[in-house]
Amino acid sequence: MRLFDSHCHLNDKGYQNEMDAVMERARQAGVQGIMIVGITEKTSRDALEIADAYPECHASVGVHPHDASHCSDRTLDTLRSLAAHETVKAWGETGLDFNRMFSPREDQERCFARQIEMAGELGLPLIFHERDSEGRFREILATHMKPGQSGVVHCFSGTQGEMEKYLEMGLHIGITGIVTIKKRAAKLRRLIATIPEDRILVETDAPYLTPEPEKRHAKRNEPAFVRSVLLSVAEARQTNPGNLAETIWNNTCRLFGIDNEKQAHPS
Repeated sequence: MRLFDSHCHLNDKGYQNEMDAVMERARQAGVQGIMIVGITEKTSRDALEIADAYPECHASVGVHPHDASHCSDRTLDTLRSLAAHETVKAWGETGLDFNRMFSPREDQERCFARQIEMAGELGLPLIFHERDSEGRFREILATHMKPGQSGVVHCFSGTQGEMEKYLEMGLHIGITGIVTIKKRAAKLRRLIATIPEDRILVETDAPYLTPEPEKRHAKRNEPAFVRSVLLSVAEARQTNPGNLAETIWNNTCRLFGIDNEKQAHPS
């Protein structure tokens, strides 16, 4: 199987001095594509640096809703400049989080809308974060997304109705290691069986959300563990893991505008 971890944070400081080992474990697990996600100006820069160093890696730039109060015009201008780099294939992680409220609601909404528009101007797909926004997330998308704009709702764990609305908007659904937790993810696994096969992505969100099989012995999540996510998704859909892995590989490359065969055989 060739696997694509569509969302991780290898730019987290916890991976410093271990990157070669993390990448080698990913390769051994069949992970040939990795999207490193920016959540601030600094982590966006770091994502680019890692993507420059490892051919299987790509980067996104963006401001997470937790940091929306620091989302100045200067920050967005800097991210726009970084987005011109050839390794940048997406914009985000951006969205709304009304659960922890690390940034005021008005700052989150302003920052989110600006980033949707900027990604549309640059022709980049979006990586979305949504938590407890009670429909406001979708309202802002409907107002600010251009026709044909694409994206993925990362770490989806919502309802059937929410998922159907995202699909109607043309978005993809990102599944994390939560799916491996039998009791907690019972509803999620039922929903996964209904996602159109061309809209599914798998991700680790590393260093967070370590899958059940690995969390007993691993000190943190990492891209190699996306294999466990894929196997759980295949089980939920009652389908062959190898066939599903290939479908999800193609979905991810298509969403992020990555050359399928070049990514499969990085030089």
